[in-house]
Amino acid sequence: MYAKVNSEVIEFLRSLFGKDRVLLDPDILEVYAHDETAGLHAQPEVVVRATTAEQISRLMKFANEKKIPITPRGAGYGLSGGAVPVCGGIVLSLEKMDKILEIDKKNLMLTVEPGVITGKIHEAVEKEGLFYPPDPASLDSCSIGGNIAENAGGPRAVKYGVTKDYVCGLDAVLPSGEIIQLGGKLVKNVTGYNLIDLLIGSEGTLAIITRIILRLIPLPKVTIDLFVAFNEFQAAADTVSAIIEHQILPASIEFMEQDSLLTCEKYLKKELPLREAAAFLLIKLDGNDKGEVEALCESVGEVCFEQGAIDVLVADDRITQDRLWEARRAIIEALKDRSPVNQMEDIVVPRAKINDFLREMKKLQKRYEYPIICFGHSGDGNVHVNILKENRPQEKWEKIIPELSKEIFDIALTFGGQITGEHGVGATRRKYLKKAVGSKTLTLFRGIKELFDPNNILNPGKIFP
Repeated sequence: MYAKVNSEVIEFLRSLFGKDRVLLDPDILEVYAHDETAGLHAQPEVVVRATTAEQISRLMKFANEKKIPITPRGAGYGLSGGAVPVCGGIVLSLEKMDKILEIDKKNLMLTVEPGVITGKIHEAVEKEGLFYPPDPASLDSCSIGGNIAENAGGPRAVKYGVTKDYVCGLDAVLPSGEIIQLGGKLVKNVTGYNLIDLLIGSEGTLAIITRIILRLIPLPKVTIDLFVAFNEFQAAADTVSAIIEHQILPASIEFMEQDSLLTCEKYLKKELPLREAAAFLLIKLDGNDKGEVEALCESVGEVCFEQGAIDVLVADDRITQDRLWEARRAIIEALKDRSPVNQMEDIVVPRAKINDFLREMKKLQKRYEYPIICFGHSGDGNVHVNILKENRPQEKWEKIIPELSKEIFDIALTFGGQITGEHGVGATRRKYLKKAVGSKTLTLFRGIKELFDPNNILNPGKIFP
């Protein structure tokens, strides 16, 4: 179906990108053969590092004519295989397009290239008293282009929303090589179909983002964090509902169970607070008036104790807050350390159903006899379900995982949820897409893909069964 990368292709790539930005060394290619998805690996034939939209435009036109697959890649921190070149061909790395082009304080807008690390965006705008809220767990490593490809969220999504809520403009290269400009420094815009939202979350299958305009908001002046311990998860789940019923909207409401905290403790090589408890909530409150935020903190604390909390730790300074968040930020690496081979599912259910969903996960853990560790975002119903292989036989693992993942997805759908909340379909969940969205919707998805990419050269092997 696809053409191979031959000497003619390499000669063209070197003339376009320069010899130093066309990578053929097997050891370097190996770096681009995977993302953070455990067990998924596919070697590219060549990697190129772009620096301009014009280079990408010429590459796409050439690849489209020759029928060579192109896999776009940001920082490679995805969790669904979106940046893995499962059909071979060319990996197009955007890591060198890493400039913050403008912080526009008059319009509260930020213009960046796709390779900028998300944490660098936070640092840059916060120095100006501004705020970009989306904060994925890997914010110190992941790129804004990857965030847009997956519509990344993070702990602050419960109050502030996800990536799509802050993208006002995009420049993108189509598979044909044409360059399009969408939106701009505009707060309101209903001029035709909203193609920006179509590209956000499209996992690099429709176009390649080359320039981004993000909406900023004023930086909250006051933040207070609470680390709340419970003897059972039901009480923690009830607390989330009770807080929202009191019309309090925290910036974050994260949950962890004891087994996830103890896994982090071993990884960090330090004893963590309240470790004897069965379940935990990590709650962030913010605002501009210290008295108001402190009053909210008091109200939330009262709700927690009313719902059965056994202890509440309060942090109102950055050092203490960082300590409280240390385990939550480290949990993915801690799970990898415990079991380098693991399967992470990214379920989303109505937040009132989280406890029911977790109860079903405990049943699956007992029946399948594999550790299933859950954590995630209580405030928006997003549960990260982690199945650990540890030292169990590979043959058994390969047989069990498809069955177990299917059961997890079925349970989520039964509760009115979906098979992915923020990590994407990618290469790992595509076989379940039809069941998740229905045949008619899947047909519409395919029609959109064919309209943008009739030769299916852009990130093939992703999303579609």
